[in-house]
Amino acid sequence: MPKLLPVFRIIALLEGVSYILLLFIATPIKYLYEDPQYVKLLGMPHGVLFMAYVVIAVLISSDMKWPTRTLWIVLFASVIPFGTFYIDKKYLNKKRA
Repeated sequence: MPKLLPVFRIIALLEGVSYILLLFIATPIKYLYEDPQYVKLLGMPHGVLFMAYVVIAVLISSDMKWPTRTLWIVLFASVIPFGTFYIDKKYLNKKRA
């Protein structure tokens, strides 16, 4: 098991939650109530978490022996709402002997 896997799982969870909050709460508030403060508040942490997700995914892909297609699926899931939760369940939460 790669040393970065537990860190990656936490980053994936936080990135997914921040994306959902940004997309479904902060952005509607910004446009419906003309109040951009929530987008400003969540935007930077989400951006940092997104970059960390991408970098760590690339770093652990060889340790996890992912084919290139799997790496692209993991990376693509970061731009889909709830995608990181799917990735955690399908690719990261496997019990290894």
